[in-house]
Amino acid sequence: MSPTRAPAVEARRLTKTYSGDVTALNGMDITVEPGTVFGLLGPNGAGKSTTVKILTTLARPDSGEATVAGHDVLRYPDRVRRAIGVVAQNSGADPVATGRENLRLQGRLYGLKGAGLDRRVEELLERFSLADAARRPVKGYSGGMRRRLDVALGLVHRPEVLFLDEPTTGLDPEARTAMWDEIGRLAGEEGLTILLTTHYLEEADRLAERIAIVDRGRVVVEGTPDSLKGELRGDAVHVELREPVGEAGRTLLAATLGALPGVHEILIDGRRISARADDGAAAMPALLAGLERAGVTVTAATVARPSLDDVYLRYAGRRYAEAEAGSGAVGSEALALAGGAR
Repeated sequence: MSPTRAPAVEARRLTKTYSGDVTALNGMDITVEPGTVFGLLGPNGAGKSTTVKILTTLARPDSGEATVAGHDVLRYPDRVRRAIGVVAQNSGADPVATGRENLRLQGRLYGLKGAGLDRRVEELLERFSLADAARRPVKGYSGGMRRRLDVALGLVHRPEVLFLDEPTTGLDPEARTAMWDEIGRLAGEEGLTILLTTHYLEEADRLAERIAIVDRGRVVVEGTPDSLKGELRGDAVHVELREPVGEAGRTLLAATLGALPGVHEILIDGRRISARADDGAAAMPALLAGLERAGVTVTAATVARPSLDDVYLRYAGRRYAEAEAGSGAVGSEALALAGGAR
């Protein structure tokens, strides 16, 4: 039996509070196995970037511990920096220098020189389709070209672990798809360990072998995208009402819908109702009839297979879009019938 390899990234009980009593991390725990793509998925402000800053030695936690590539981030920060590549949210490239000049400078900072550096720079320019633009100043690059250069900069010294912090934010759909393809190739062809932070549900679902859903500075659930979606029984049912319902209306609707066979995990929040159904198509007519008897008007209704949005709703207690918008906790505004244990 081959020996078990140590995690490429491991964090335990990380906490971090900024001035003004803003809690960024509240007991963050993650484990990333070597050679995998691990996604930290959560809305803006959930604590993803703070986690990356700590793991890449750019910030210190208030408490907790972490190792990257086998090195303690607090005791051996220099070793960690040698072992990692980082693609931050904001480009680190010099806009006045050319793409080739940026790559050569990055290589020299890591001790590369001579023919070895030249070969690595040309290899990366070709790989990221930047060879034709290599002599142009970076300030003239498109958004997609800049992000490809950022990733190339993070790979110059052949790191063990690559951190991609919101790598496709601000890109148009075509450039985002191209970046997804390149990240997939990096993981598949080179066996690189990649820790990806993103607030795009589709991005995490497509790229990550395992994901940790982060909300309010902590991991609320972790697993493979398919296993997390598979935990949700049946179909996801979403209904939009013409008018929001108050407390009395929520109680009535909860009793009405809770009596329907095969319908469970009902969440009523203002104008929106979400539920799980063993057979969504079969349950929908009875559900709509129940709403009509309760005296509410439906403007839209959908049935779909479970998505990561549904996973987030179940474990974080609020919809992903609401969390992205910075809304408060849903708990005081919604009535949930927990048909399945969290």
